[in-house]
Amino acid sequence: MRPGPLAGRTVVVTRPRGQADGLAGAIAAAGGTALLFPLLEISPADDPRSLAEAVDRLADTAVAVFVSPNAVDHALPAILARGPWPAGLLPAAVGQGTVRALAARGVEGCVAPVDRQDSEGLLACPELAASRVAGRRVAIFRGDGGRELLADTLRERGATVDCVTCYHRSGPPGAIGTLLAAWRDGRLDALTVSSSEGLRHLAGLLDAEGRRYLQATPLFVPHPRIAEQARELGLERIIVTAAADAGLVAGLAAYNWPA
Repeated sequence: MRPGPLAGRTVVVTRPRGQADGLAGAIAAAGGTALLFPLLEISPADDPRSLAEAVDRLADTAVAVFVSPNAVDHALPAILARGPWPAGLLPAAVGQGTVRALAARGVEGCVAPVDRQDSEGLLACPELAASRVAGRRVAIFRGDGGRELLADTLRERGATVDCVTCYHRSGPPGAIGTLLAAWRDGRLDALTVSSSEGLRHLAGLLDAEGRRYLQATPLFVPHPRIAEQARELGLERIIVTAAADAGLVAGLAAYNWPA
């Protein structure tokens, strides 16, 4: 058994494929075992025209908002294919993970909240105040669906907002058997879920037996909104952590695990 605060614990990581390695590695570094079970699959948008048209308008756009690392992965190559990051275009991000994804591709000077990493946090940044965005164009690069708070609020502040769908989210195509087998064998100690949509997918996959297991398993979530969704689904063992992978791992490490 590896030493560490998670020694002997198996934790489910439900992030999409390609985004789970960081959290899985941190769990392993803390002595635990990560069981990868993506709850969302990410793919390019069905219709690329929205993205192409938004890129054409960037010369007249003041702010480009990326809602997630997925948005960076699927929108930024199309932007940079036209040349360097446009001068005068302010990059903005909902969370620090997205800031890092932009920086890794050479886009610096990103506006983003530090403490509350969500739409509300970004809207509190002075660069998105009404006095700064009124009469200007803002592009929001995002997946299909999701919350409309960011776009609606910026429009209320006088901005012209382009919502650009650059990737598609769907439920997991695989069977639930891996998860059920781990539960039945008594080797599944906790789940981490970083998306309300993913949590709904999980609940929809489970039969009565699976829902009983889910009800009895500690659920670690990095945002109160996901915790609210969990409560609406009837779950009770919910632990709200700080944001991002670091927050989830800190919450897991600090949890009072049964002997």
